[in-house]
Amino acid sequence: MLLSLGSEGRCCMTSWRRALGIGGLVLAIGIIGGLQFLTAPGDSTDSKIVEIAPGSSLHDVISVLSSQGLLKHPTLFEIVARMTGQDRKIIPGEYRLHSDMSPLTLLSYLVEGRVLQHAVTIPEGFTMVQIAELLDEHGLTNRHEFLRVCRDASFIRTLGIGVPTNAPSLEGYLFPDTYFLTRRMSPHDIVRMFVRRFNKVFTEELRMRARDIGLTVHEVLTLASIIEKETSLPEERPVISGVFHNRLRRRMPLQSDPTVIYALKEFDGNLRKQDLVLESPYNTYRVIGLPPGPIANPGKAAILAALYPQETDYVYFVSRNDGSHQFSVTLAEHNAAVERYQRAAMNQAS
Repeated sequence: MLLSLGSEGRCCMTSWRRALGIGGLVLAIGIIGGLQFLTAPGDSTDSKIVEIAPGSSLHDVISVLSSQGLLKHPTLFEIVARMTGQDRKIIPGEYRLHSDMSPLTLLSYLVEGRVLQHAVTIPEGFTMVQIAELLDEHGLTNRHEFLRVCRDASFIRTLGIGVPTNAPSLEGYLFPDTYFLTRRMSPHDIVRMFVRRFNKVFTEELRMRARDIGLTVHEVLTLASIIEKETSLPEERPVISGVFHNRLRRRMPLQSDPTVIYALKEFDGNLRKQDLVLESPYNTYRVIGLPPGPIANPGKAAILAALYPQETDYVYFVSRNDGSHQFSVTLAEHNAAVERYQRAAMNQAS
């Protein structure tokens, strides 16, 4: 028996077929779009440095990515970013991207803030000024702004590291190490990173040792910075520390050339006799005891040498002109060593 459909039934069937057709089309578009969103626009692994400026709109971001050949379907990128709310979570910064990254990967990089990091090594014994110049050369901060932050007494107090109120700067507390920095970091952020590293290295055990030998942390850093600048030989650091501890106990001037050099406004590489009479609290030829603060930023080895000096009777030392030093107990021995090595230096020069 054949059943016939009325006009209402035929209309209903037509509507269902149309709905199924549209649904299939939407599904197909969704699948194609999804595949496109998961497919990289190219296969090149050559990286491109892309800068997303603060305050950039989604259109700005898409424009930057498209101009670098990183987006093949910008409209799809925009739709997905807006539908998922990721358009409001993009973090500005400098990114290293390449064309074999899918739109999904690109979006995740920007939302997670996987900004480009620059490895910068701060050598042991670098002064605050040298660090500022190094960071400026890498384009990571402005030299003058960095130094201003390091000399900002109110900012220094927020760090909670016990820098004496009369200390002129954070010299000595910018711990030498390799750091990974981004171009969007402020000078304050960079300084905090350096100081956090210092706090991690200068442990409570070392602080207790400082108290045991009657020195503050600031005094330890000051002595360590002088040791750092006096020698690059690891085996000499504890010996030179022993000499300086002996001089401090005997109330003898440290007579350290690097402290005088630090006090000079300009230094051409030659320390002259007139420099040794310079009126400065950093001139340890005139001032008895330690200078007001560090003259550089010492590494851990120099800090340990300052805290654990070698027991010795040496009170003097002079350069052998090869990076090492001749140590002496008496002034007569020292004068003879000075004569010997100064004569050798003059003979080499001639």
